[in-house]
Amino acid sequence: MSTELNELFESNRRWAAEVEQREPGFFSRLLKQQTPQYLWIGCADSRVPANELVDLLPGDLFVHRNIANVVVPSDLNALSVIQYAVDALRVRHIIVVGHSNCGGVKAALNNLRVGLADNWLRHIQDVRNTHRAFLDHVPAERRVDALVELNVLEQARNVCRTTIVEDAWQRGQEVVIHGWVYGLHNGLLEDLRMTVAGIDDIEPAHARAVEAVQQRYLGDQASD
Repeated sequence: MSTELNELFESNRRWAAEVEQREPGFFSRLLKQQTPQYLWIGCADSRVPANELVDLLPGDLFVHRNIANVVVPSDLNALSVIQYAVDALRVRHIIVVGHSNCGGVKAALNNLRVGLADNWLRHIQDVRNTHRAFLDHVPAERRVDALVELNVLEQARNVCRTTIVEDAWQRGQEVVIHGWVYGLHNGLLEDLRMTVAGIDDIEPAHARAVEAVQQRYLGDQASD
């Protein structure tokens, strides 16, 4: 085993050369400015590389990742990223992205103790508890993914409710919030239709998206 991680430096040099060959002067231009249109808030899972999933180069996507893509008012790290993205970079889209079979969501769903992260996962347990009646009717093998989607919707709503986004909307700045999920099994992104462009859209969009999740997992049972 290499203690210097030379293989990573070699990969980096190869990647940089390929980018420069494909787009001559790319890094010189990137040095002068970053003008991403998108903020991606995703899970820290190593199987979900944000830029690669949407085939974007560095500079095109501003990224924040944590365990299970959680956004809460007490997390100054996430809020600082959102504030910089909205106020300084002027991104137009904030995308909350969960992924299938998420380990953090699975731990929250099943009350698995993993250590310090248990306190972080309480936020997802709150989502679980809110939707417990629905989740109890979802087949066990699909329950994690159902909670993954509900968690995305909740965290997207939390982004909408930040003072940063509310202030941007108040001053007429265009910022659209989205909720997506990524399938580890097929490599595809799915739009959960939690798309919000203004404060009056938040609750109607959230309600419609939750109903769509319920229909997707329970079909006609969801309306019983």
